[in-house]
Amino acid sequence: MEEEDEEARALLAGGPDEADSGAPAAPGALPALCDPSRLAHRLLVLLLMCFLGFGSYFCYDNPAALQTQIKRDMQVNTTKFMLLYAWYSWPNVVLCFFGGFLIDRVFGIRWGAIIFSCFVCIGQVIFALGGIFNAFWLMEFGRFVFGIGGESLAVAQNTYAVSWFKGKELNLVFGLQLSMARIGSTVNMNLMGWLYSKIEALLGSAGHTTLGVTLMIGGITCVLSLICALALAYLDQRAERILHKEQGKTGEVIKLTDVKDFSLPLWLIFIICVCYYVAVFPFIGLGKVFFTEKFGFSSQAASAINSVVYVISAPMSPVFGLLVDKTGRNIIWVLCAVAATLVSHMMLAFTMWNPWIAMCLLGISYSLLACALWPMVAFVVPEHQLGTAYGFMQSIQNLGLAVISIIAGMILDSRGYLFLEVFFIACVSLSLLSVVLLYLVNRAQGGNLNYSARQREETKFSHTESMQADGDMEVSWMMRTQKCRIILGDICFTLLKIYSNIKIHNGQGLI
Repeated sequence: MEEEDEEARALLAGGPDEADSGAPAAPGALPALCDPSRLAHRLLVLLLMCFLGFGSYFCYDNPAALQTQIKRDMQVNTTKFMLLYAWYSWPNVVLCFFGGFLIDRVFGIRWGAIIFSCFVCIGQVIFALGGIFNAFWLMEFGRFVFGIGGESLAVAQNTYAVSWFKGKELNLVFGLQLSMARIGSTVNMNLMGWLYSKIEALLGSAGHTTLGVTLMIGGITCVLSLICALALAYLDQRAERILHKEQGKTGEVIKLTDVKDFSLPLWLIFIICVCYYVAVFPFIGLGKVFFTEKFGFSSQAASAINSVVYVISAPMSPVFGLLVDKTGRNIIWVLCAVAATLVSHMMLAFTMWNPWIAMCLLGISYSLLACALWPMVAFVVPEHQLGTAYGFMQSIQNLGLAVISIIAGMILDSRGYLFLEVFFIACVSLSLLSVVLLYLVNRAQGGNLNYSARQREETKFSHTESMQADGDMEVSWMMRTQKCRIILGDICFTLLKIYSNIKIHNGQGLI
């Protein structure tokens, strides 16, 4: 990355001679903010990447923030309410994978992000219209359309991150992206209820119309995501033109059959992801009523404590991302995060301790896991398969979320919150077992998933030296071959000259 930056700076400054001599930049040199090889420009791109997913994450948890209002205004029970999350996840069981495939093979990152942002906007509008027209089936359809774009947009966001920041910055970038996503979720949890009450006061009564108008106003954030997708597409194309390289492409072509070649460590990462997140998102979706019924919190206090996971995740994700960047040891950090989440759910299930403790622990562990787990995919798959790998990871995650959302609603309606918490504890325990297996498999195969930051740098340096050595050997071989050709040519020329002299001498003797 540093070598590419130096080359780009030399190009933009008028040539390597000027860059090395420290001479002033040429008149045509770009300002730092407009130069794709400079840090300032990459920070601008990172800001747009973060806001790319803001609207999607804000609107994803609209049902959780308005759980009481939706169940009352639309007259549905918990099982039907959880279908709003299930319908979001069902299309992504398949479409996330194909979204990643299309990013790699058909659309590219730019068009993929724009198209998926459009689906997010359209889906939120349909979801809001379902409330306005008192049609719960339309709300479900809106969540379906929203889901088509939401998770695939996250795949595009991850692929953008790897394309621009692959290397020692990647964990920090993932942490910052997660931070902005959690800010979106936090703002949603604490804003939508207040917004509903203001719309109710304006219209004079509560009801499905008030619900629909509230959701429509919340959809403005999705338009923000679309604007960021357009800006990113322009900047990415511009960087490709200026730096004379193709972003995120290797010249290799991804095939759907490549999935069967995914390694065992990658499959274990998938299992960890699914088993962990099904114990977090469905719980938050039902958490507001849980804190009201078990601990006696008011509706406002329950919303606040239910959002504390996202509140903590927003500032802590970049910190943990930087920590993982500096230390490495991704598997160990994932192990700590999953174990802490298990403790958190056990506290919520079997004690009456103040739930702020357990939820703060859950927020910390959730932030740590995301920063350590998701970048590991880039360590075990080739770059040309990244979109497909992340898409497949999102696909099976959404399969788990779709199934568990329905099961969670059924358990809650029939058995109550204690059985639901025991179920979540079982899911986290399976995730913990998968982390242990990943550690053992990685160690047996000599993988780099648990390398320290220093070991990764040394491995990268050794790989670079090896490539340079191979190149030197090839050049040396070519030079020796060329030398041999010259010697053979001289020999042939000398023999030909001797033969010509003999012929001339014989001819003169005959005369």
